[in-house]
Amino acid sequence: MSARGWALFAVVAVVWGVPYFFIKVALDADVPPVFLAWSRIALAVAVMLPIALHRGSLRGLRDRRAAIAGYAACEIAIPFTLIAVGEQHVASSLAAILIASMPLMVAVLSVRLTPHDRPGLVRVAGLVVGLAGVVALLGVDVAGQPDELLGAGLILVATVSYAIAPFVVERHLADLDPLGPVTASLILATIMLAPLAVLAPPDGVPGWDAIGAIAMLGVVCTAGGLVLFFRLIAEAGPGRASVITYINPVVAVLLGVLVLDERLSIGAIAGLVLILVGSWLSTVRSAPRSRPAEP
Repeated sequence: MSARGWALFAVVAVVWGVPYFFIKVALDADVPPVFLAWSRIALAVAVMLPIALHRGSLRGLRDRRAAIAGYAACEIAIPFTLIAVGEQHVASSLAAILIASMPLMVAVLSVRLTPHDRPGLVRVAGLVVGLAGVVALLGVDVAGQPDELLGAGLILVATVSYAIAPFVVERHLADLDPLGPVTASLILATIMLAPLAVLAPPDGVPGWDAIGAIAMLGVVCTAGGLVLFFRLIAEAGPGRASVITYINPVVAVLLGVLVLDERLSIGAIAGLVLILVGSWLSTVRSAPRSRPAEP
């Protein structure tokens, strides 16, 4: 990659590795999780909407309303809410490690949703290794603690929701400028969560640490991260850009341990390594067989 590509890669790795830290900061300041998810998305809309309008990216989306609604639910409204609720019960580093299993969920779903893409031996081995990492986390690190099991379960559901979103894009939105569907999805997700946010507002005006965390989540991690990721794809290609999935949890774990003094057990370390290795193996595609030359 070019120097610009490496710089974008490093910035996006940090920007998408820190949300779990800021979610925990806001939750520790007694910001309700649904209100946190809604305010984060609403701030992202405030940043993304002028850009999308300027580029004309929202045109021609009327016929894709159902797909955009599905993407808004799977990629934004459901996982943002479940992760915030889950982090009330688990450490931010554990949340990030569990989210890193998203490629495993994609590989499992692809067996059902894309039957022509049957996994080979290497990918099956990756699924086994990665799921062993999830088991190590839940069985060793969480070790049957009810609150942590609940939080981990919610985050795993959020991971499955994240894994469904690429299939929606592939089937219904892949031919569009990504900025348009993403901005429209952020708007819809804001509307979806607004009633719940009204029902469970903060008890008072959040402190400056919570306000700063929400601002970072909305402006930098969500809106800024999406814009930077689009540029990274344009600079380095989607294949190289997707490697960011394996760097984000490392950033999140380091922040949780060094700043929040979270405990990193042997089970968590083993789970992280197994999930990352399994995710990489499960996304390997066999080289296409060369066709014989036509006479």
